[in-house]
Amino acid sequence: MCANFKPITLAQLKSQNLPEISFEYPEEVYPNYDLPLLFKSEQGLEWRKVGFGMVPKWAEDKSIALKTYNARNETLYQKPTFINAISKCKFGVIPVSEFYESMYIDNKPQRWSVKRKDGEAFYIAALYDICRQGDEIVRSSTMITMDAIQHEMMKHFHEPGNVKRSVIVIPHARLEEWLSWKSPNIQSFVQGFPVEEFECAHAPKIKIEKISPQLNFFD
Repeated sequence: MCANFKPITLAQLKSQNLPEISFEYPEEVYPNYDLPLLFKSEQGLEWRKVGFGMVPKWAEDKSIALKTYNARNETLYQKPTFINAISKCKFGVIPVSEFYESMYIDNKPQRWSVKRKDGEAFYIAALYDICRQGDEIVRSSTMITMDAIQHEMMKHFHEPGNVKRSVIVIPHARLEEWLSWKSPNIQSFVQGFPVEEFECAHAPKIKIEKISPQLNFFD
């Protein structure tokens, strides 16, 4: 379950000749944070600021996003949270620099990063939706996941057991195809990313030590 990642950087944005992003977004994203999502409109590729975690129209508030940031591709039509987005083929991608997963060493979770060896951003398959809550228009998204029990890298993450999941990475060559896809059947995209192009490493969170009320330093 991917719950933490770093979005695309400005340098990566320029490297991939993508449109400029006109809004600010955090350097590191967690559920219920805003993020830049890339989708295709009649005008071409566009960015939209969306929340990380799907917020359906029937939700009482946006806190549901803390539980809906990942969506299993196998059950998209079975979950009320995602059925509107998948039925309308509202596909996008979340471009990331790296994402984080837990690897259990001696039954203790350690945070590890997964990123491309060439330093480029990559595209995680996503669904997005829009709804109104009171006077607020809420735009939200979820990462689509797949079974990873056979994936040479992702099978080492998550809690010990037979359930292993991975985000679905859309290859650069199929980006336009994915963003233009008009069928709820996405099985041709449900493929594990090529291990030889990626690397993973232990990535403990940086601790911040409070020195004074005015000044913080990184350990």
